[in-house]
Amino acid sequence: MKISLDWIREYVAVDLSPQELVDRLTMIGLVPETVEDKGGDLILDLETYANRPDTLGHLGVAREIGAMLARPLLERDWPVAELGEATADIADVQITAEALCPRYCGLVVRGVKVGPSPDWLVRRLEAMGLRPVNNVVDVSNYVLFATGQPIHTFDFGRIGGGRIVVRKAKRGETLVDLDGRTLELAPDMLVIADESRPVALAGVIGGQASGITASTRDVFIESANFDPVGIRKTAKTLGLQTDAAYRFERGADIGFAPKAAVMAASLLTAMGGQASRGLIDRFPKPPKPRTVRLRLRRIAELLGVAVPEDFVVEVLGRLGFRLEASHHGAWRVEVPAFRVDISREADLIEEVARFYGYDRIPSVVTPVDSFAPAANRKLDRLARIRGTLLGQGLDEVINWSFADPEREAAAANGKTPVDIQNPISTRASVLRTTLLTGLLENAAWNLNRGLDGLHVFETGNVFHWIEDGKHCEDLHLGLLSTGLLPAAGLGTAAAETDFSVIKGAVEAVLEALRYDPAGFEPRDHPSFEPGRALAVLYKGQEIGTLGQLRRDFAAVASVDRAVYAAEIDLAALFEKTPRPFQYAPVPKLPGVVRDLSFLVDTSHAYGEVAQALGRLNQPLLEGFELVDRFTGKSVPEGRVSLTVRLRFRHPQRTLVAEEVDRVVQEVVGQLRSALDIQLREGSIDSRA
Repeated sequence: MKISLDWIREYVAVDLSPQELVDRLTMIGLVPETVEDKGGDLILDLETYANRPDTLGHLGVAREIGAMLARPLLERDWPVAELGEATADIADVQITAEALCPRYCGLVVRGVKVGPSPDWLVRRLEAMGLRPVNNVVDVSNYVLFATGQPIHTFDFGRIGGGRIVVRKAKRGETLVDLDGRTLELAPDMLVIADESRPVALAGVIGGQASGITASTRDVFIESANFDPVGIRKTAKTLGLQTDAAYRFERGADIGFAPKAAVMAASLLTAMGGQASRGLIDRFPKPPKPRTVRLRLRRIAELLGVAVPEDFVVEVLGRLGFRLEASHHGAWRVEVPAFRVDISREADLIEEVARFYGYDRIPSVVTPVDSFAPAANRKLDRLARIRGTLLGQGLDEVINWSFADPEREAAAANGKTPVDIQNPISTRASVLRTTLLTGLLENAAWNLNRGLDGLHVFETGNVFHWIEDGKHCEDLHLGLLSTGLLPAAGLGTAAAETDFSVIKGAVEAVLEALRYDPAGFEPRDHPSFEPGRALAVLYKGQEIGTLGQLRRDFAAVASVDRAVYAAEIDLAALFEKTPRPFQYAPVPKLPGVVRDLSFLVDTSHAYGEVAQALGRLNQPLLEGFELVDRFTGKSVPEGRVSLTVRLRFRHPQRTLVAEEVDRVVQEVVGQLRSALDIQLREGSIDSRA
């Protein structure tokens, strides 16, 4: 938006140097992009903002400068030489599309002699980069650039019946505009029409049939307000860009329309015309004044500095706001119609900040009250699972929930997959019912690229249909291990993975979540080799399966080696309550360790041994764990060698070897009667 300093001085006294004016305007947000001296007049091209249409005229910019300099706007009278006849007797205005035209004002000026404009008017328009046309057109441009309110002038003698109708265009109607283009009008476009045809495209451009010519004698002045969205759509559809449309689509001041019409009539009557008496003002539904609450305390909170109360009242008053004190330090602020950008308290605080000076606001971080986020037990548990499995040497993967129906069928888990209505591929046309198919694809991809082994896990949702046409979505944990394990150290050969890697990882997860130890029961599963699968039980409820995957299932993913895997239903597990967190002081007295080696029938799993030891009523037995399992030529057929480490401690004194040996013999007796164990030679290692 170009502004002329000479023109600004018609509204407010400005005595700043050019550089000082540029600097001060920049500080209040009106940034001059270019500065030009034109015939002794300073022309500033200000950066404009879409939500500040009030600054698209000299009056609005002068108001900002007046508030900046604490100087009042200079009032100017606009006298009108009137005829004896009333406007309502000469012209008629009818609005049939009130939503698109909330206000329409009109006035007739008779006896206008169309010709060149006065020198002062020519200078004003040339300062804006406009070429003068004639005095009537130049007056309308002057009012637009002076106030930001677009007006339009019609040759009243060419308005059929002297009647103005503001309506939507009819299907098939056309309009030849002032530039000679034929515009095809759509039914949603607003037009200004006479009794038979459109004569202008409302808020955008006038029509050639009603344009001002050298033979014009009577002029109808239009000063209206149009819906910004409607103007924007019309201008974009027709590819038109005019100064009037530019302002209307940003929101013109609905309260200024009558003043702009009177201003134009005053200028035309000063050139020899006479205006009709009284203004036609069609304003069916005047909007209620907007009010916003403003609190001094809130200004300090947002700006981080205490702004004096008197300054707030004074600067907002100079900007055209009306303040009414509701109580100490708070106001009800009535927003003027030309400030379409003000709708909330923060907007008013921004106005205060602009004129208080951003440079006076300290550069400190405003304190913010912090609060702890709400606990999310599910996310905490998943994070603990990830940390535990990473510590077990497994890597995390994330796979798509989309799955290949052929591979889902190969899993043979008995679950019906959910079809995707608009799949991206036939190989991703269902939702996965198990995590194992995705983990097998990870294994195939990595093994085909030279990896000797893959040990991964994934947490994610699986989906399947249940009864009554409903689908189920559950959170699962999947683990997979195949190929070589990383070497334990330098000079140590890498070993092939086995069943115990997966079982140990599952046990570690349960321990990390503070759940009681799980039970493992041999139970066949369609995805696993017969006789090579265990059901994972927690307090009697099956929560998952682990073991060796079927070779033909793995072969579907092109994996031709033994694959050990597990899938745990985390949704079912998380419904269980873990043990409460407990801690105990560090023991002050030393403990005693005994390693007990014995043979047991292969039909007895170590879980049975652990259950038997857990049932012992031995207060000195602090704990136990399996340290070795061995089968070989030295072990009789049908038997397996187990070595269990027993830990003993007395809470009040140091144990002696004799009483520990006595307790060990009692443990051996209990195991013999429960599981028919046979001690191996040198079975009790007391070196610890």
